[in-house]
Amino acid sequence: MPMPTPMPSRTIKRLHPAYRDDIGDLVTRRPLPGPALDQLDPFLFLNHHGPQVYPPNNRGLPFGPHPHRGFETVTFILDGELAHLDTGGHESVIRAGGVQWMTAGRGLVHAELSSAAFKRSGGPLEILQLWVNLPARLKMTAPRYVGLQGEDIPAIAADDGKVTLNLIAGSWQEQKGPIQPLLDFFMATLRFAPGGRLSLPVAAGRNVFLYVVSGAPEVGGQPARPHHLVELNNDGDSVEIAAGTDAVILFGHAEPLNEPVVAHGPFVMNTREEILQAIQDYQTGKMGDLRI
Repeated sequence: MPMPTPMPSRTIKRLHPAYRDDIGDLVTRRPLPGPALDQLDPFLFLNHHGPQVYPPNNRGLPFGPHPHRGFETVTFILDGELAHLDTGGHESVIRAGGVQWMTAGRGLVHAELSSAAFKRSGGPLEILQLWVNLPARLKMTAPRYVGLQGEDIPAIAADDGKVTLNLIAGSWQEQKGPIQPLLDFFMATLRFAPGGRLSLPVAAGRNVFLYVVSGAPEVGGQPARPHHLVELNNDGDSVEIAAGTDAVILFGHAEPLNEPVVAHGPFVMNTREEILQAIQDYQTGKMGDLRI
């Protein structure tokens, strides 16, 4: 029997550094959008907050009530905790290892804050927030929210335990992630011990989102850097990652929407007229009123 043909691995097109853009005393890095990459359709935006340690009696996170429409936010709590409250009636405190997946859809107001306990005691904090676009047909869908603790997310061992894949959405090794997105997304966080290697299949035509949170892995045999978004060529049907040291990576992929994007602050729509309508709807209370 002939040996199966190995899958060609995608190669790096460009590394995009995350630029510092602190929000008050919150350390913030942003690789997307950046000077050389406006979006990675359908992935729009990534903020990397921390890592840092908050002292006791701190003011906590600065994200009080604010609106969204037209996309989804996916928030990864790598360390610390995050309290969520929105006008859809959803409320939770998600701890380290957990994920929040919020579909803003036709619009809501939410707040992302630190709990009273965290403000009183302080502690380490590291959070990623990714914005994922919705197609025109789903931009006015009903808002929804799912908050998962770390124990709700499958942690799948690979490469003799040197790699852990935390499966959030999509399928891997006959397991399914606990989030059921509106679109066909794969989303995971990857943790590598020194010497760990992993091959991830990605169908042709899908855009890969790969952000190096920490460490300096090789991707497709080429070196990557910490705090960089790795833009890949569409020249293979797998992504090969190898780490010589400890590394943490945010990894996802999806079909591009190939639709016009008009963004204004917390709203992402297809036309300027839809943005003006979103602003009016927010100002007239159609997205709800959140008081904290």
